[in-house]
Parts: sequence; structure tokens; C-alpha cells
Amino acid sequence: MLIKNLSELKEKEVVPGVKGKFLHSKNMTIVYWTIDAGAVMPDHAHPHEQVVNVLEGEFDLIIEGEVNAVKPGSVAVVPPDITHGGRAKTDCRLIDVFYPVREDYRN
Repeated sequence: MLIKNLSELKEKEVVPGVKGKFLHSKNMTIVYWTIDAGAVMPDHAHPHEQVVNVLEGEFDLIIEGEVNAVKPGSVAVVPPDITHGGRAKTDCRLIDVFYPVREDYRN
């Protein structure tokens, strides 16, 4: 069993204005994002399934070129190997869950 407090997790800025706290289980990576208004997550793809949960703010989630305006309560499932990215219209807090573990986010 793994129990952590978010205050124990080190925050890392992956691109300007996009900061995350990363928790890894045996099979998943969970990221608690804080995103500044106007910050952009460039288009990318990865072999992981991703579930995006919007807690606060407004975010344009772009999946294969289609802009999806998401807000608190929105949940999106991004299949593996699909090009996606986004832009924060306001300050945002999101939780992403990745399966399998994102080894590239371990450091």
C-alpha cells in the first residue's frame, strides 16, 4: 500500500507554466498539475492511455487537432499514441492518470 501527502511530492515544471507533482504506483502514474493561464502543452503522443480530470479552470484540450474546451468536472480519455496537447485559458488544476507507468516522469 502507498499513502502519500501531496506536500511530500516534489514539483517539477515540464514546460513553462506547467508544473506537476508525480506519484507512481506499480501500474500507473498520477500527476497533479498546476497550469498558469496562457501556458501551452505542445502537441505530443505517447504509448500510455491518459485520463484527464479538470478540477479548476478552463483548458483547451486539443486531441488530433480538435479543440475541446474543458472545465471543472470534465473528464477525457486519451487513447495511446494519439497526438494531443493544450492551452490553459485560465489558471488550472488538473489530475492526469497514465497507464502504464510513465517512466519518463520518474526523475
